[in-house]
Amino acid sequence: MGGRFPRLNQNGYFRRRKTFRPFFMNLDPSDFSSQSSPKPQPGLCQNLVAVLENPTFIINIGHVIRNVNGLGVEWLYVVDPDHRLEDDPMQLKNRKSLLKHSSAAVKWTQIRRFDTSEDCFEYLEREGFESLVTSPHQKGKNNTVLHEGTYLQPKLAVWFGNESKGISDLAIARSSGCIQIGMYGQVESLNLATTTGIVLHEVTRQRREKLA
Repeated sequence: MGGRFPRLNQNGYFRRRKTFRPFFMNLDPSDFSSQSSPKPQPGLCQNLVAVLENPTFIINIGHVIRNVNGLGVEWLYVVDPDHRLEDDPMQLKNRKSLLKHSSAAVKWTQIRRFDTSEDCFEYLEREGFESLVTSPHQKGKNNTVLHEGTYLQPKLAVWFGNESKGISDLAIARSSGCIQIGMYGQVESLNLATTTGIVLHEVTRQRREKLA
C-alpha cells in the first residue's frame, strides 16, 4: 500500500515520479517517412530501367545504385537467382553494405529483384518495354556503338551482364539490339560500375534533351 504514495527524498521534498515515455515518442519524424516511393526529381528519366543480370558482388551493386540514382534512371531491376538481395524494399534500403557502397543512394532508389532473366523479360514485355543489352563484343543482330545510337524509345530497359560471364544468351535473344562502348587499348572491357555510368549517362542525356 505504501508504494502508492509519493516518497520524500533526503531533503524532505517529494520525489518526482518518472514519466512513462513510449518508445515511439523518442523517434525522429523522418523515421516514419516512406522511402519506397520517392518523389520524382527534376530531370528524372521516367520509363527508363537499368537491369543487372546476375551480379556477383554486393560492392558492384552498390556502385551501380549510386550511378542509377545520380543519373536519374527511374528504376533498377536486379536479376538475382542466388538471392543476394532482399525482396522487402525497406530491408534493402537499410542494408549496411548497400548504404556504404552506394553512398546511401539506396535509400532513394527504386529497386526490384527477379529470380530469373525470364521472369524479368516477361514483366518488362508485359509493361511494354523494349530491351537493349550491353557488351564489349558484337552480340545478336543489331549492334550499335554507344554514341552512334538513339535511345528515345517510350519505354526502355538497358541490360548489363555479369562481371565475368557477361550478358546471357537469353538476354541477347530477347533484346532488340546490343550497345557497345568503343575500346581502344589492350583491355577489351570495363568494370560493371564504369560501364553502367558511361552507358546510362549517354542514354539519360538523350532522353532529357528530348524533353527540354
